[in-house]
Amino acid sequence: MKLALATNNPHKIFEMRAILGNRFSKLFSLGELGIDADIEETGSTLEENALIKARAIVKLTGLPSLADDTGLMVDALDGAPGVYSARYAGEAHDDAKNRALLLKNLADSTERSAHFGTCVALCYPDGSYVLGHGRVDGVILREERGENGFGYDSLFFSTELGKTFAEASPEEKNAVSHRARALHDLVKKLSE
Repeated sequence: MKLALATNNPHKIFEMRAILGNRFSKLFSLGELGIDADIEETGSTLEENALIKARAIVKLTGLPSLADDTGLMVDALDGAPGVYSARYAGEAHDDAKNRALLLKNLADSTERSAHFGTCVALCYPDGSYVLGHGRVDGVILREERGENGFGYDSLFFSTELGKTFAEASPEEKNAVSHRARALHDLVKKLSE
């Protein structure tokens, strides 16, 4: 079965192909499908946003489509940035500005616990869908560490890895990441 991935993010594509590659005959990024779509995420939950994106790509391609939505939930900020993680500092999706705003908003806080949550939605042309969920816990550091990853990876210290996601190798991150766990949850549900 062919599958459309509702992303052009090379990090997400790598992770999705690594986990789902044996499950589908071919996984296509939006770029490989010739699609240049910026789908507006209007949902108030990760599940709603993942479904919005996956359903939009099904309509454009006629293929089963997989989309994800991820949020960083910081306890001291009542779960913010949450579903607004990618555009926390504005609509430009600027990772550096998002990290700077997060550090500013946590400057006076000793409570630094946080978690990443991901929902992946696999939608089929017949309207049916399957959801997978993943979570990883950690703390937000006071300064960036590491050169790998993207988004908030340089600030998110994984308690399981004992390092930030930006200090971890792709293999280390994939072993515990929220997106990997959501994808594995999806694979488990597909096997049932």
